[in-house]
Amino acid sequence: MIYTHKELKEKYGSNYQIQKAVKDKLLYKIEPGIYSDKKNNHYLEIFMKKYPNAIISGDSAYYYHNLTDVIPKKIFMTTDRTSGRFKDTYIIQSCSTSNYYKLGKTNIEIEGVTINIYDKERMLVELIKNKNNTPYDYYKEIIDNYRKIKSELDIYKLHEYANVYSNGEKIMTMIQDEVF
Repeated sequence: MIYTHKELKEKYGSNYQIQKAVKDKLLYKIEPGIYSDKKNNHYLEIFMKKYPNAIISGDSAYYYHNLTDVIPKKIFMTTDRTSGRFKDTYIIQSCSTSNYYKLGKTNIEIEGVTINIYDKERMLVELIKNKNNTPYDYYKEIIDNYRKIKSELDIYKLHEYANVYSNGEKIMTMIQDEVF
């Protein structure tokens, strides 16, 4: 299990006891402020402990939803606009206003780790909305995979998510044309 320094301080009572547990190999220091009771940990488990309010989005969400086989080089995440900026070279952070931030947030399990991620419907709306900024081949691959799972998509969620944007009707028309 992964722990923050604050959690360990409550459990062990002092920094000395934490350092003693690390020395005795009862705990392993992964990085400053993050510890584990096992030597090797899944990177998503560490990510979720460090950023519990972050939602996996963008290229990472398409990959974890099996909509592309392109493995992202970095983790794409969205946070509330009031969150601080993270200085992690393996993360691409985008910020969202409160009314968009939690829209479509769900949890899925990847290799035994539960992660916060936007659902497939939210990611389809995002894909259509950002079509002009997405490489054509990548866009076509994801759209083709959405076509394969179109019976699984919740059309009511798609309407709800699209209508949050001022051009929601146009987005829904594009979704109908591209996927259904």
